Amino acid sequence: MTKQQGADWRYDGKVALVVGASSGIGLAIAERLIASGAKVGLAARRADELEALCKRLGERAIALPTDTGDNDQVAQMVDRVAQTFGQLDVAFNVAGVLRLGSIIDLSAEDWDTVQDSVLRGTFFCLKHQAAQMICQGTGGAIVNITSVSAQIPAHGACAYSAAKAGLESLTRTAALELADHDIRVNALSPGLVTTPLTEKTLSRGPIIEAYNRRIAMGRPAETLEMTGPALFLGSDEASYITGSSLVADGGWSITGYPDLRALR
Repeated sequence: MTKQQGADWRYDGKVALVVGASSGIGLAIAERLIASGAKVGLAARRADELEALCKRLGERAIALPTDTGDNDQVAQMVDRVAQTFGQLDVAFNVAGVLRLGSIIDLSAEDWDTVQDSVLRGTFFCLKHQAAQMICQGTGGAIVNITSVSAQIPAHGACAYSAAKAGLESLTRTAALELADHDIRVNALSPGLVTTPLTEKTLSRGPIIEAYNRRIAMGRPAETLEMTGPALFLGSDEASYITGSSLVADGGWSITGYPDLRALR
C-alpha cells in the first residue's frame, strides 16, 4: 500500500514550469505544485490536453503547447511563463519517450527519437530556463527526471539507457556551470513507475511479476510517490544540494533488472 501524499513542500509565491505535464510523473508533479501554492506553466505537445488540464487546475496554471525538440518553441515557452507570472523559480523537465530494441535490431529512427526527446529536448529546456533565471538574478532550481536505467543495463533498452545516462551527465555539468548564478540543477532517478509509458509492460502478468521479484519493495511506484522527492529537490529545503541524482526506485537498483527476453 502507498501512503497518501500531502502538500508538504510549500511553493507559495513560486512560479514553476513542468515540461511533460500532460501525463505520468509530469502530471502528478503539476497537480502537487498547484496544491502547494505555486503558479505553474504546463508544457507538452498537445494543446487540447493542456487546455483541459488548465481548466481543471484553475487560474494558477497556463497551457504551453511545445515541441521540446524545437529550440525556438522552447525559448517561447520559457518567455511566456516569465511574461505571464513575472518570473521563473523552478523547472521540472520530465518529457521523454521509450523505444525498445536490441543494439542489433533497433532502427536508427528509433534511436534518434529517444535521443532527441530525452537529451536534445532537455538541453534546450535547460538552456532557456537557466538563461531566464540568470536574467532575473534571483537564482532558481531545475530538476531533470532521469531513470535508474541510466545506471542499470537492460536487454532491449539501449537507446533509453544511453539517453538517460547522458541526461545525468548533462545535469551534473549544468550544476557546475550554473552554481555561480545560484541555480541548482539536480536529477530525480525513478525506478519502475505506473505511467502511460510503462502501461504496456505492466499489463502483462509474467513481466510485472518478474519486475516485482527484483524490486525490494515488491511493486512499481505510483506517480504520486515521485512528487515528494521532486518537489523537495526544487524547494528551498534542498538549498545546498546540486549536481546530485536522487534515486527513488523502491530498492530496484540494489538488485538489477530481470531478464525479460523469454517473456516478451
